[in-house]
Amino acid sequence: MRPTAAGVTRALCLVAVLAAVGLLPWLSGNDPALTVLRARSPEQEPTKEALDAVRQDLGLDAGPLSLLGSWASGLVRGDLGTSWVSGTEVLPSVVTGLQVSLGLMGAAFGVAVVLACALVAPVLVRGRGSAGAGAAMLAAVPEFLLATVALLVCGVWLGWLPTSGWAGPEYMVLPALALGVPAGGLLGRLVADALPGVLDERWVELWRGAGVSRRIVAGAALKRVLPPLVPQFGMVAVGLTGGAVAVETVFAVPGIGRTALGAAKSQDLPLLQGAVLALLALGLVTGAAAALLRRRLLGPALREAGLQLPPARPVRTQPAIPLTLFTVLAVAIGWGLSRDPYAVNTAARLTAPSWAHPLGTDGLGRDVLARLGHGAAPTVGTAAAVCLLSLLVGLALGFLPGVAAGASDIANALPPVIVGILVAAAAGPGTGGAALAVALISWPPPAAHAAALVQEVRASAFLTAQRAIGATPWWILTRHVLPSVAAPVARHALLRLPGMALALASLGFLGLGARPPAPEWGLLLDESRAYVERAPWAALAPAAALALLAGLAVSGAAYAQGRRVSRTRKEVSDAVGRVAVGA
Repeated sequence: MRPTAAGVTRALCLVAVLAAVGLLPWLSGNDPALTVLRARSPEQEPTKEALDAVRQDLGLDAGPLSLLGSWASGLVRGDLGTSWVSGTEVLPSVVTGLQVSLGLMGAAFGVAVVLACALVAPVLVRGRGSAGAGAAMLAAVPEFLLATVALLVCGVWLGWLPTSGWAGPEYMVLPALALGVPAGGLLGRLVADALPGVLDERWVELWRGAGVSRRIVAGAALKRVLPPLVPQFGMVAVGLTGGAVAVETVFAVPGIGRTALGAAKSQDLPLLQGAVLALLALGLVTGAAAALLRRRLLGPALREAGLQLPPARPVRTQPAIPLTLFTVLAVAIGWGLSRDPYAVNTAARLTAPSWAHPLGTDGLGRDVLARLGHGAAPTVGTAAAVCLLSLLVGLALGFLPGVAAGASDIANALPPVIVGILVAAAAGPGTGGAALAVALISWPPPAAHAAALVQEVRASAFLTAQRAIGATPWWILTRHVLPSVAAPVARHALLRLPGMALALASLGFLGLGARPPAPEWGLLLDESRAYVERAPWAALAPAAALALLAGLAVSGAAYAQGRRVSRTRKEVSDAVGRVAVGA
């Protein structure tokens, strides 16, 4: 069997990722020898002789190819090396962290399934409806934001549950909720929005007329609706690996995500390599399991028939909702822009909201409203640049569907946080590195959309006529194919802009994005964690801004989708009317 373009691209991308992980000590912008020397002998002077001795001991003076070969040979033997900081074997640390993370992710997936069932049950009972905008809002809230709010409300204010550590089942509750609620909202919305179309199919009416019980009909409808959605479920599970990094950091859970983040910050590159490999393997295995489950659910008859799920009904929303959210966010940003975000007043540190400081002050006495307003540019402005880059890459790869499909499988297995950790380890944390990390994995959705549109346009009858009259390929591409593809893909990319801003904020929250004293929203949330019990308003302000941004993304997308569906139906109705009049 000849390898396909997608298979070759998938293999090449996987090799490239593994090579990047293996070359981290060589790619790192910092001197690993200095890090190791400080960890081993903090009092020793970093002289040239001392640093050269450390490089020789670590094998860093052998060159990139020798370094990669030595790491790969150790990997084949199951040897992940020795920690540069602690001097212990990496493999036991990775296994221990992975066990903790798998336990947390299993509990979070249980929460997600329970929440999804609660969202789907009314649709199965009534036979109509959808999960609604509430589920979409839950799906859009980032895990690190929900974790911070849960810690603040349930752990600090109410004192119901412990807020840090991993010493018993009660320590798992808040992290599992923070990680599982967004995933459950997404799963429930996907299934509940697709079910009404299935329940309207002819076979459901026939089964009910024959006296088949509601329970059997519901089970058959779920079996019909699940196979096309299973790949999305796999992506949700992969997203749990990325969300676990932030949640483990907030609640001080000693999982593999927190291990990877700590290793990146301390430049313990062997430990970072092992942790990233574990997370990458987890994502790839999850994707493969989702593909296998889909084939098992479809069965040979359904695979041969090529059944497709009816299109999901759009979640309707009124234009007042996105308009209100946008107005509130714009007013807060505009008000903050009129103030100085860097003015330090230690005498007024951690003051409560007042007329002088409407949102209070932070740990250095800086105005929170001012920092919130000025943080919109590095948060949303950087996301706009990433959005434009992902649009251009998606359009280009849309004309190479085999290459796009193979590369997207690897990109989908790497959440932004994991890529951000790798970029930060190689180039250091910063706004540019965070933007690069999000850009590296944000192109698959617009690329898949562009590939589908390109295939559809190329098969159109009017292009056949253009070729018949002698139109050149360049003319067809620039005058017909590209204009037909670019507009809808650009709208798709624009709807993903708030999600990219949230991804950048999550990297800033983890210390992988903008650096202090920049007023970036994720960084503001991270800085406020140290005094969240004394001054919760400092954390609630950026949290509220991010929540408004998530709500704006969901409601805006739902409103645009509803307008598009209504316009399409009107066009179809007008066309039918013209045909009827002509007849």
